[in-house]
Amino acid sequence: MSTVIESLKQFWYFTGFANASWQNLVMILIGILFIYIAIKKEWEPLLLVPIGFGMIVGNIPMFPGLNIGIYEDGSVLNILYQGVKQGWYPPLIFLGIGAMTDFSALISQPRLLLIGAAAQTGIFGAYLIALALGFDPNQAGAIGIIGGADGPTAIFLSSKLAPELMGAIAVSAYSYMALVPVIQRPIMLALTTKKERLIRMPAPRQVSQKEKIIFPVVGFLLTAFIVPSGLPLLGMLFFGNLLKESGVTRRLAETARGPLIDVVTTLIGLTVGASTQADKFLSLTSVKIFALGLTSFIIATTCGVLFVKLWNLFLKDGRKINPLIGNAGVSAVPDSARVSETVGREFDPGNHLLMHAMGPNV
Repeated sequence: MSTVIESLKQFWYFTGFANASWQNLVMILIGILFIYIAIKKEWEPLLLVPIGFGMIVGNIPMFPGLNIGIYEDGSVLNILYQGVKQGWYPPLIFLGIGAMTDFSALISQPRLLLIGAAAQTGIFGAYLIALALGFDPNQAGAIGIIGGADGPTAIFLSSKLAPELMGAIAVSAYSYMALVPVIQRPIMLALTTKKERLIRMPAPRQVSQKEKIIFPVVGFLLTAFIVPSGLPLLGMLFFGNLLKESGVTRRLAETARGPLIDVVTTLIGLTVGASTQADKFLSLTSVKIFALGLTSFIIATTCGVLFVKLWNLFLKDGRKINPLIGNAGVSAVPDSARVSETVGREFDPGNHLLMHAMGPNV
């Protein structure tokens, strides 16, 4: 009888119930909340469902030494997590993004590039605030990128500059990408007048197939020579776009923007979520990162809209830009551009801003 009791005790010690803490339960509830929001609100479900379930997976309490946790060398989760930690996944996602992206709006209206540049002020604003809060320069840079770029870029940069903060940075970046309509719309309405929201921009010119083929080659050469360290992301982005636009590699483009990006998005979401173990994630540092990420988004959106308003002072009627596309400088592609379209049509159902907004968005 005593042997049976000892066996049951030993079994109990290995269960999650015996090793659970309130922090684990909090993170599991946050994961469930992510899944609920993704399904109920349909906010970036392709990202939030894997991340939310990953949070649940990563916070199942376990007896130490079972070699199944994401931070235990050699475990299955740890091997999958290397794609995040070593920066393998983001370039593959950028390959798919390139194969999905139409750069026609930017090619036809290159001036819209300036709006995208103005919105990057959010990065530098958050960077300076992060330094003031005590983060070192590398950490501040990794945090600042949240507001000016998308999830894969934030993961890639944080894996190089601040791997110890990658979980919080990645979850923050993807969370705010999902919340783009909630964050940006009030800022856009607060900073624009009704007259400005009704501005109709001239239709962009038709872009030839030749231009579309030349653009990824020239774009890659220019950006890679300016910032060689961005080659893994930029190279894959423009390569994917060349596959799309060349017209002779349709199968490769369809694979890149379909099965490949779906598989990698699933893995990156699940492993990023699983990396948010309670003992590493529930801290004042994580709270600061989430606050700075939101601040970065707010600054970027504000500066994008205000830049267009300022620019319009120097433009003639008929050439003016609707400031509602200023928010699209935040590189949540194509979510920010969709917000420009949605808000614009609230005030003028016939005013389609999507193609204009895709210029600064990409």
